Amino acid sequence: MKINLKHKGELFIISAPSGSGKSTLIKLLLEQVENLEYSISYTTREPRKGEVNGKDYFFVSEKEFEKMIESNEFIEYARVFDKFYYGTAKKQVYSRIEQGKDVIMDIDVQGAYQIMEKGNLDFTSIFIIPPSIEELKKRLIDRGRDSMEEIEKRLITAKNEIKYLRYFDYVVVNDILEEALSSLKSIIFSERHKVKRLVNEEEIYKHFAEE
Repeated sequence: MKINLKHKGELFIISAPSGSGKSTLIKLLLEQVENLEYSISYTTREPRKGEVNGKDYFFVSEKEFEKMIESNEFIEYARVFDKFYYGTAKKQVYSRIEQGKDVIMDIDVQGAYQIMEKGNLDFTSIFIIPPSIEELKKRLIDRGRDSMEEIEKRLITAKNEIKYLRYFDYVVVNDILEEALSSLKSIIFSERHKVKRLVNEEEIYKHFAEE
């Protein structure tokens, strides 16, 4: 009988400056990597064109969000660009990890650092960065979502966010999409094979003792 490795679910926190291509990479990961699920965040901003409530985000009012804060329902939350709240609900993560699923949390740098400071959650953190600030500016302009004034604010924020790189476990440069995706897959597969994540270690010892 062959050995079947069984692992605990892992939480992968992925952060990046706005416009770095994080959402595209996560979408491809979810399509191509088995046993990997997405933690849907809560936000107080309005849905963008094509976004679906309960699939892309849970869209709630500011009053609802603040009520959830008071009830201690979030792993992390932050007000981004002094405008909208974003947060990750505990129930969205813990239940899946307990089932042995790996979970991706797509959160801003503020949220990631907030979790790191608390130190009460086991996770692997990945920071995605653009190849240059010039390329980031080009991508923000090309996506046509923000005014030039807003883009300049995002670039200033990105420069500040890069300073948090030292607190992350891994960094991936999203220059060529396929290469960045390959790097992310390698990180996930490596983490899955760590001995500390095994839940059937004793079963393995017993198996080989009986051979």
